[in-house]
Amino acid sequence: MSHDTIIHHIVRGPVRLLAKTSATPNLVTTLRLVTAAIASACFATGAPGWLAIGGGVFILSMLLDRADGELARQTGQMSVIGYRYDLASDCLAGVLCFVGLGLGLQALHGPLGLWLGVLAGLGIGILFLELNVLKLGEVRGYDLAPGLTVDPDDAMIFVPILIWCGQAWPMVIAAAVITPLASIILAGVALLGRRRTA
Repeated sequence: MSHDTIIHHIVRGPVRLLAKTSATPNLVTTLRLVTAAIASACFATGAPGWLAIGGGVFILSMLLDRADGELARQTGQMSVIGYRYDLASDCLAGVLCFVGLGLGLQALHGPLGLWLGVLAGLGIGILFLELNVLKLGEVRGYDLAPGLTVDPDDAMIFVPILIWCGQAWPMVIAAAVITPLASIILAGVALLGRRRTA
């Protein structure tokens, strides 16, 4: 995963100011997790106004996700525990987001909304497990320009954008199909690769 994404560039300046305080990277990670939970709770209401607010809080959560690692690098407070806490928080934030959306979509789409949200959340959780714990694959960013990278998890910025555009339902359907399918494909490719090397 890159440390020079667009979102890293956005948070780098504010993090320099934060580095002069007693704030720790783990505190920022905790705030990231709390804001993700708040966004999820907003999504779970299903009310248009709360969905919009949740989208804004979710963007703040994404910024904090980049800020914790940036703060750790700027202050030399990098640790294995902090790295693992960050990964677990990222995973939980993604899962909470889609489960919250599923809960909120129940009002319009019945139990199917919840089930699709849960399926999308499980797909995200399994992908995180496969990529970050089992190391079945490697996530690489795409260089837009020298020193400017977009990571695959930067795509989560589309969550609030699609919510604000009134496209939460199609987004949850797509996520419920794509994330489990991607986890199955990744597991299959890893299994085939192991068989060939055996």
